[in-house]
Amino acid sequence: MNLTITDLAPRIERGELSPVELTQHLIDLIERRQPRLNAFITVTAEHALAQARQAEQEIRAGNYRGKLHGIPYAAKDLFYTKGIKTTIGSKIMDDFIPDFDCAVIEKLTAAGAVMLGKAGLHEWAYGITSNNPHYGAIRNPWDTDRIPGGSSGGSTSALAGGLCSFSLGSDTGGSIRIPASFCGLVGLKPTFGRVSRYGVFPLGHTLDHAGPFGCTVRDTADVYCAMAGGDPRDESCADQPVIEPRLGPEPTLAGRKLGIPENFYFDGLHPDIEAAARKAITVLEDIGAELVSIKVPDIEEFNEIGRLILLAEATSVHEKRLRERRSEIGDDVRALFDQGRFIRASEYLNAQRRRRALIDAFNELLGSVDAIVTPTIPVPPAKIGQNTLTVAGVEHNVRIATTRNARALNLTGLPLLSVPCGLTEENLPIGLQIIGRLWDEAGILEIGHAYEQATDWHLKRPAIADE
Repeated sequence: MNLTITDLAPRIERGELSPVELTQHLIDLIERRQPRLNAFITVTAEHALAQARQAEQEIRAGNYRGKLHGIPYAAKDLFYTKGIKTTIGSKIMDDFIPDFDCAVIEKLTAAGAVMLGKAGLHEWAYGITSNNPHYGAIRNPWDTDRIPGGSSGGSTSALAGGLCSFSLGSDTGGSIRIPASFCGLVGLKPTFGRVSRYGVFPLGHTLDHAGPFGCTVRDTADVYCAMAGGDPRDESCADQPVIEPRLGPEPTLAGRKLGIPENFYFDGLHPDIEAAARKAITVLEDIGAELVSIKVPDIEEFNEIGRLILLAEATSVHEKRLRERRSEIGDDVRALFDQGRFIRASEYLNAQRRRRALIDAFNELLGSVDAIVTPTIPVPPAKIGQNTLTVAGVEHNVRIATTRNARALNLTGLPLLSVPCGLTEENLPIGLQIIGRLWDEAGILEIGHAYEQATDWHLKRPAIADE
């Protein structure tokens, strides 16, 4: 069954497809595939069926709410859900049941979407492997010996594995774009302040973003439009108008200027990833884009600044747990929290001041081009438990290599999109990253959609999704 929103929504609206039957079908699939993928921490079968029955009754009565009505999804297990366990991937929170829904879940419920369960994640959302010491390693549907990326790995494992129609993630240093790229999906990190974080457990207060995953750009855009908008309960959430992208049937980028970095982003790439990214850029030019060579600032410096800021902010969130329940935190995350305790206030404040230079530099670059295009991740997904990998004869730390093209961009608050653009020789997905102007989610979605219309990478699915 094609599980895209674009395919399902018209059939549900016409009454040709029952939301209850669709939901039950996916619950059955989750039961079969969950042992292999470990995508979910909590499956909310009864809750989902109740929502599906309500959706079906409303649609039959002529009260169709829109494209997400009756559409099943998975939520990363740091989005608060009323009456449903929300663990944030930690055993410390294993019995935590919120008494309210977060803003994003409120909006999706109002749209009539059906929540199938809470997807797994790297503990406390602080890592890129999703190898969780408490709930087990989440597995990549393209190769179950490999990581799906993180921290939103369960969300993409579930979606790529054919267990839902869309999913929710969060991105503090790449945690939407990394798993989207590794699992062959579309992932959108919106502008900072575009989507309310009310009721989303924090990792880094000035770096966190909530966003959607989809199988196509159009699906991702539909979910984004439902999620976005102002919220007075989140002081960082801006009341900016949400502009729906114009996603036409023809693959054209006539009149668009795209910046192609001549430094950093194409350095040290796995050869299959470089080839795929270069070919994707050629496709963008073939469908009308004007390519402009640009020079970006010292991203290595800003990666380190982003890491320092996150160390301090994440540790501040967890100070009490470090004192009182230290032994219950996994080794890798506890080590990061411990590093954060040694960040001096002056270092943190100077990093935040230096951050302004990166924001200004990217805003200036985006004054002359409509968007900037780079490979999403320089390396393919590592195997579960693998700590280093070798590219072009050079050994790299998996965490550092995986976040290399992603981390610094969270400092800017800019909207970022990852779309599938190829497969490695080992049949592992490759992503293309599109960097947009502040509040211009519509623009990068339009660029991603045009590229998608000119290629077929978004149609590729892992074998497990067809079983």
